[in-house]
Amino acid sequence: MSKHNAQFKPTLGLLDATMIVAGSMIGSGIFIVSADMTRNVGSAGWLILVWLITGFMTITAAVSYGELSGMYPRAGGQYVYLKEAYNPLVGFLYGWSFFAVIQTGTIAAVAVAFAKFSGHFFPVLDMKHENILFQIGNFSVYPAQILAILLIMLLTFINTKGVHEGRMIQTTFTISKLLSLFGLIVFGFLLTKTNYWNQNWQAGFTSLQDHGAKNALGVLEPTGWKPLTGVAIMGAIAAAMVGSVFSSDAWNNVTFIAGEIKNPKRNIGLSLFLGTFIVTVIYVTTNLMYIYVLPIDQIAFPQQDRLAVATASAIFGDIGKSIIAILIMISTFGCINGLVLSGARVYHTMAKDGLFFKSAGTLNRNAVPQWALWAQAVVACLLCLSGKYGDLLDMVSFVVVIFYVLTIAGIFILRNKRPDLERPYKAFGYPILPFIYILMGIAFCVLLIIYKSGYTWPGLIIALIGIPLYYLALSRNKS
Repeated sequence: MSKHNAQFKPTLGLLDATMIVAGSMIGSGIFIVSADMTRNVGSAGWLILVWLITGFMTITAAVSYGELSGMYPRAGGQYVYLKEAYNPLVGFLYGWSFFAVIQTGTIAAVAVAFAKFSGHFFPVLDMKHENILFQIGNFSVYPAQILAILLIMLLTFINTKGVHEGRMIQTTFTISKLLSLFGLIVFGFLLTKTNYWNQNWQAGFTSLQDHGAKNALGVLEPTGWKPLTGVAIMGAIAAAMVGSVFSSDAWNNVTFIAGEIKNPKRNIGLSLFLGTFIVTVIYVTTNLMYIYVLPIDQIAFPQQDRLAVATASAIFGDIGKSIIAILIMISTFGCINGLVLSGARVYHTMAKDGLFFKSAGTLNRNAVPQWALWAQAVVACLLCLSGKYGDLLDMVSFVVVIFYVLTIAGIFILRNKRPDLERPYKAFGYPILPFIYILMGIAFCVLLIIYKSGYTWPGLIIALIGIPLYYLALSRNKS
């Protein structure tokens, strides 16, 4: 079969699609970010509320995307929806940001997390000064970064062999980590000898004086709790949501591989709901388990922010560290595979539109976009070496939510612009739930601009660099 005539093969069923949604969402975030979130909001009640708000937004967005996936059941997903609702420039800005940092940065961050937790078994992988392989000025390379790169290359190579191979890894590892997380939650509630449930919930959503430090709504500081009042509460919630939004992101990856899903008009929308609902339930119950097992100050300040390690140690003793390290390695391995598998389909569709490197628009004999897969791998590997992937992801959260808001607003636009298109699945709760999501997304972005401007302008710059690149691509197409 000629690579130029090859077409995507619809081989993924509903279970596969759901596992791509859930597997791409669950990486390392749920094991770490609640510590920083607690430092921002300062109480058990607000921590759980932030996770519930994020879960509501995620599920609402996912079921809204179901309508768009039914209208445009082809590879490219969100890039296609933005292009159709607005114009090719808006679609390109998303695709460019996706390639420059959203997808590639997430792959890099999760791959390095895999390597870091492997350090529990292989100390040379700890990112300590004595383990530096070489250093040039402030630029240092650790063995953990090399392992992360090798992992990205391995999973990219496997995915060039066909979607079946990627599917097997994804389904196997996602089911494994869902069962493992469920087991951790159950054991946390059953095996913990001393629990802090009542103590942590005493404060609820209000201030509580405890041992001379305020376990209160507010910013946790080493010297105690600093209560927050008025509109500052909203700023604290927005800052905390950076962690929960990052941990809940990538659910839309299944829309990128629509061309390889059986009965995509039905299965994409259903998998979006099932996957996001399953993960939201697990995320909220995991945090309830943290609150049960550890006191609030230890949730906020675990060693090296490794909250899940501290929790597992409290549940299982010394062996807990090994248990959680294995669980995170399983989780991150499956997450990287889902990101690698789905991301390259966006660049393939952009190339077909003349807005990306031409080679990305071809499929190999296994009916997968091999060139796009390797291009994605190269950028992700460079971000692994940069050591700045975590900062980039925090900064781009603002832009990610903007694109989600624009995409969901696109549902309203397309209902007016293309009322004739078949809609086998309509957005649940339309127009109320999509409108609520838009309002919440805008509020999140505005609050970040006010209280955490450092999270906003770098991501905007990355996205806006795409404007000259777009017109450069157009000029090249004309020449």
